[in-house]
Amino acid sequence: MVTIMVILKVNVAQAKAKLSAYIASAAGGETVVICSHNVPVAELRAIPQAARKPRPVGLAKGKFSVPPRFFEPLPDDIVAAFRGHP
Repeated sequence: MVTIMVILKVNVAQAKAKLSAYIASAAGGETVVICSHNVPVAELRAIPQAARKPRPVGLAKGKFSVPPRFFEPLPDDIVAAFRGHP
């Protein structure tokens, strides 16, 4: 596997003026070295993101059941409270 690393060197004034552009570059895999009077002082690069896996469906199957009264209409006073009526 070959990794191509691009390093940009910018002075603090440039970094302040175009920070959004340098953040986008870092997010794209580039490394931005920020210099003060042409002396490197900081490095801007992307934070590695954890791989996102889809959540499995059905992990709680058989562990609980929904009682039939869950599907019954709520009492009128509770419905009124949700709607902001006293």
